[in-house]
Amino acid sequence: MGAETRSFEELIRTDRELSTGDEWTGTFLEYLERVKVDPGIPKLAHSRIYDIMISKGVDEIPETESSTSPIEGTNKVYRYFSDEFFGIEKVCNQIVRYFHSAALKGEESRQVLYLMGPVGSGKTSLVEKIECALEEAAPFFGIEGCPMHEEPLHLIPRHLRKEFEKMLGTHIEGDLCPVCRFRLEEEYGGRYEEVPVRTYRYSKRGRVGIGVVPPVDPNNQDTSVLIGSEDISKLDLYSEGDPRVLDLNGALNVANRGMCEFIEVFKNDTEYLHAMITATQEKVIPAPGRHGMVYVDVCIGAHSNEAEWQKFRSDHTNEAILDRIVVVKVPYNLRLSEEVKIYTKIIEHSDFQAHIAPHTLETASMFAILSRLEPTAKCDPMTKLKIYNGEEVIEKGRTKKIDIAELREEVQREGMDGISTRFVMKALDEALSENAGARCINPITAREALVARVREAEFPEDTRKKYLEFLQDTLHKEYLELLEKEITKAFVYAYEEQAESLFQNYLDHAEAFVNKGKVKDRATGEELEPDEGFLKSIEEQIAIIGSSAEGFRQDVISYLWSSTRRGVTISYSSYKPLKEAIEKKLMSSVRELSRIVTRATTRDAEQSGKYESMVENLLQNGYCEHCVDTVLKYAANNLWKD
Repeated sequence: MGAETRSFEELIRTDRELSTGDEWTGTFLEYLERVKVDPGIPKLAHSRIYDIMISKGVDEIPETESSTSPIEGTNKVYRYFSDEFFGIEKVCNQIVRYFHSAALKGEESRQVLYLMGPVGSGKTSLVEKIECALEEAAPFFGIEGCPMHEEPLHLIPRHLRKEFEKMLGTHIEGDLCPVCRFRLEEEYGGRYEEVPVRTYRYSKRGRVGIGVVPPVDPNNQDTSVLIGSEDISKLDLYSEGDPRVLDLNGALNVANRGMCEFIEVFKNDTEYLHAMITATQEKVIPAPGRHGMVYVDVCIGAHSNEAEWQKFRSDHTNEAILDRIVVVKVPYNLRLSEEVKIYTKIIEHSDFQAHIAPHTLETASMFAILSRLEPTAKCDPMTKLKIYNGEEVIEKGRTKKIDIAELREEVQREGMDGISTRFVMKALDEALSENAGARCINPITAREALVARVREAEFPEDTRKKYLEFLQDTLHKEYLELLEKEITKAFVYAYEEQAESLFQNYLDHAEAFVNKGKVKDRATGEELEPDEGFLKSIEEQIAIIGSSAEGFRQDVISYLWSSTRRGVTISYSSYKPLKEAIEKKLMSSVRELSRIVTRATTRDAEQSGKYESMVENLLQNGYCEHCVDTVLKYAANNLWKD
């Protein structure tokens, strides 16, 4: 117990030392000396946030790859967002661009950052991430006792500011709040160099530099939530015009030096939002009562869904606010690999303890993305999903040539509708509760849970029909292909080695065929004619027959020579069309035996050995005993029907 107590005490003491190490208190004159050494100390809110965002670095996509990259609309990936947000790099890029322009005091510095998108697309999380940037930032300097923690340089009289700016190497913007102006005269006799300055830490819960405005009751939209109020208990002591009656605790007041978040912003009446107009364009807000205007250095971040935005935008009387808004659309993610990461992150941050079989999250993610895609005449939805995911789609032995940029140009609202991540997570939870005894979920139970939720949900009938078709037909077929590969790999001893052997043999015979030469037997050294029967047995797996075979072989050998010149090591998976053909060849060679072993009610010794070996391999590949039994029964009933 003593050792544990000491370790707790040490943890607490270390944390306290770290948190107090950055604290500073001094006079305004001492603060000026610090600013002279580091002119970046009094930076404005937008600049402060931007510096934090780029502090973790940027990954750039080469221009040669940007046109074919599955990452849409940007060649930069900001690491500050990339660890937590998946598939919305374009959105993150637009947010950083907004703060960059605002940091340079461009027009964006006087605009509201508004995130608009469907439910569950990540709008709130993005704003919270920006707020976290402030909470993780170094402390900022403010006038001690100021209700708005304002910049100490506001103490410098207007007529001296140009001289101070030259000496300090920084720009001075803003004016004292009524409370500090009163204190300067009454407490310090105008001797601003003696006014105490201290450091503050941003805190959302402590309402320091971060304010939050939730939707307000339309029948009681008191602007004191935004700009503070007058303390009526002090009106007996001071006149109504005395700054000492002010209680500057509104969201825009406490957000000074940082950020103010408007949740579901357009649920509020337009008149209630008028404070945003002056807060953005003029950087002032009205003080309560008869106290004039108060300077604020605040970034306003707002968010709501698309329906509320369209309703607000359609009213021409809202033009003043609309002109002060930078709209960033936050659609659903459209990349399969990133959708899987989203569910993995949610599960890791929860108490979800069930075993998750391979391809479970992948199958659920496919459904979510299929629901978000808009149809195109160029390909079917599953092909479009794979292209968006950066995969090569093989058709008749050749990569299907569909320009990803053209697919994106066809659509205007892709990703703004469809199934949310919350919908899928609820289905996974239900799949687990239905199978509580096994503590395991797999693609089959997950798909059944999604079907049940779609049937129960209040979707339009045509939407429900489309979603059920995705689940019961499209995903059913796709999962059967994945499952057949899984079982084949588990069934075939040394699958990778056999695939590589087929690949090398194919190259030998194809090269001899193309060059009209002979194949040298690797074991005996004997020179043989190229085995066209063997070549055809591979090629027919991907529907290459007749005259097209010769062209395919030439493509393969050209790829081989090109890779060799570049010094690239190749394997059976290097050339996608040939990889697919080899995998199908292996599957076809074991399909009948797999069917017998999987479905047999009584097995002989050899079959039992093969079955046990297959089960062992599946267990090693991430399956548990329960889901092995489930998927093999599913395969027996669906893959190898008599």
